[in-house]
Amino acid sequence: MKISFTYLFILISFVCHAQLKTDSVKKLNEVVVKGYYNTQPILRSVSAVSLVDSSLIKNQNSNSLVSTFNTIPGVRMEERSPGSYRLSLRGSLLRSPFGIRNIKIYVDDFPLTDAGGNTYLNSIDFSAVGSMEIYKGPEASIFGANTGGAVLINPPSLNQDQVGASITTGSYGLFHQTFNIQHQFKNYSFSVGQGYQKSNGYRENSAMDRAYFQTKHQWNYSAAGSLKAFAFYSDLSYKTPGGLTAIQLEQDPRLARPATPTIPGATTQKAAIYNKTFFGGISNTYQISNHFKHVIALFTTYTDFKNPFITNYEKRYESTLGLRTFLEYVKDNDNLKFSSQIGLESASTKSQIKNFNNSGGEPTTIQAFDHLRANQNFAYLRLNFDINSKLLIELASSTNFFNYQYESFFPITIAEKQRKFDAQLMPKLALSYLLTSDFSIRTSVSKGYSPPTIAEVRSSDNNINNDLQAELGWNYEIGLRYKTKDNRFYASGNIFWFNLQDAIVRRLNQNDAEYFINAGGTKQTGIELETMFWVVKNTTSFLTGLQWRSNYTFSHFRFDDFVNGNATFSGNKLTGVPEHILVNSLEFNFKKGFYLFLQHNHTSAIPLNDANTVIAGKYDLLELKTGIRALKIGKIPFDIFFGINNILNEKYSLGNDLNAANGRYFNPAAGVNFYTGLSVKL
Repeated sequence: MKISFTYLFILISFVCHAQLKTDSVKKLNEVVVKGYYNTQPILRSVSAVSLVDSSLIKNQNSNSLVSTFNTIPGVRMEERSPGSYRLSLRGSLLRSPFGIRNIKIYVDDFPLTDAGGNTYLNSIDFSAVGSMEIYKGPEASIFGANTGGAVLINPPSLNQDQVGASITTGSYGLFHQTFNIQHQFKNYSFSVGQGYQKSNGYRENSAMDRAYFQTKHQWNYSAAGSLKAFAFYSDLSYKTPGGLTAIQLEQDPRLARPATPTIPGATTQKAAIYNKTFFGGISNTYQISNHFKHVIALFTTYTDFKNPFITNYEKRYESTLGLRTFLEYVKDNDNLKFSSQIGLESASTKSQIKNFNNSGGEPTTIQAFDHLRANQNFAYLRLNFDINSKLLIELASSTNFFNYQYESFFPITIAEKQRKFDAQLMPKLALSYLLTSDFSIRTSVSKGYSPPTIAEVRSSDNNINNDLQAELGWNYEIGLRYKTKDNRFYASGNIFWFNLQDAIVRRLNQNDAEYFINAGGTKQTGIELETMFWVVKNTTSFLTGLQWRSNYTFSHFRFDDFVNGNATFSGNKLTGVPEHILVNSLEFNFKKGFYLFLQHNHTSAIPLNDANTVIAGKYDLLELKTGIRALKIGKIPFDIFFGINNILNEKYSLGNDLNAANGRYFNPAAGVNFYTGLSVKL
């Protein structure tokens, strides 16, 4: 704790005394976050939110979301092999052997997270992300069941006519190509985007292939109303090499999981994920009067999912249908601005799951056959009071309802049954106060709620687990934000305390089939610091700009009252969570569009099992990207770029298998590797 609080003290001292010359600095637009139709300057936001805008995205590796997410304090994204994402906000990845759980993710107006609690974020091409808002900590009061937080993904805006294309090639057979077109008429605009990406991967049996298509339309049919449509189709496949033991890792880190005397290996079984997903939504916004606005959004998704694994071959067909709607009231007086939203979100996801024996990547004898249906509903009320444009108060709460039905057809027949969870009230009280026009303090108390996902209720051991309880917990936090009037310097700091009950933890049996248990609880204390400073901005010298970013995460996460059989893990570090993460970057801008971007990520040691007896060592990742923006060939502007990942050639795993059976913890990542490409926008 000493190092972390020292860092915080230095930051606050610097913020309070920083004096910056602004003569040569242009006035920038106010940085705002939209929330879900609740726009606020980020300085005044009552939530622990970080904005990932186009200025940050443009410097990152455009072939994966990992580096982009990992620039944000309190956020950790892993990719065990190309395409295999895992995401955590302020917590562990114990619930997510692959995929994303316990986080609500929205794309534009529509929930990407299904009613069963799963999100296929890896279906989306990087080019489909225009910006992101990341809300850390329980946001169940607005976004429904979660204890981790929420991510709002905004596709590229439709505010100009544009045709663009890009192509990237790199190490290990990387190829990534995109194309997009958007056009705006008087009251109608549309965009169509396409992406294709493939890679052979660093390890055996780790190739990926994704074809992606997206379209967005907006029709402002009157001065008061607008209609929006959004859809994408993704055809994703990636091979899964599996975990290695420490001995196998030392012998050859590029190996896929080898066979044992009793179990075949990943290559023999052609272990992989095949995911074809269609997602679509339509929303209508209508300004009824000066005070009232109504928004309604309908969304649907269909997924054809296949997973040949070491010990079985799973086929899963999922379909979701849902609705989100709210009515907003706004009243603006001289000294008091009041707004309220009352709304609901309802979704239902049907899953047909079959498991077969796997013979060299082909399904054979059936093992299990089940139908499940998850129903996730919540109603919410949010009240905002803005007093004298200084004190912002948010009172919000949702009432959450979750149940699932299940029916088994093989190996035994079970008639349809239902499990219903008690309704949960999820309140939130949050305040933000402007100490000066550039310096704010915020605090909040909120309750989180996260029932088990369908993938945890019916995991790969093929059993329906009706013993799992929902996670519940109260989160308390306080934060500071500061920016200069010209937005040349920005800093924020959060301290939070989160006590979680009935934490859901993954386990593996000797056949590597997973199951889940409730782990008693956790106590999580954390510090998140975020700074951005334009050291040089808009000068006439050779160096036209120099930006420094620094983000630090301290996670003092411990198990509380966790006993499993004869083993007691109370007081142990939370599995999969590094205690310290420090990310620093420098962006150099030169005349004629030249730029150089350097980023360093230090991640401390990570416990890989609940007993804390196996530890993954700390690592330092250094990345570089350089190029020329707006290079004109004739009248056509090009961007050319070149990048190096893992310059220090660190040996590490970007995603370990936690509590792995038989010591197979490690998924080694690539050493030093390269990419290069070009893009054009007309």
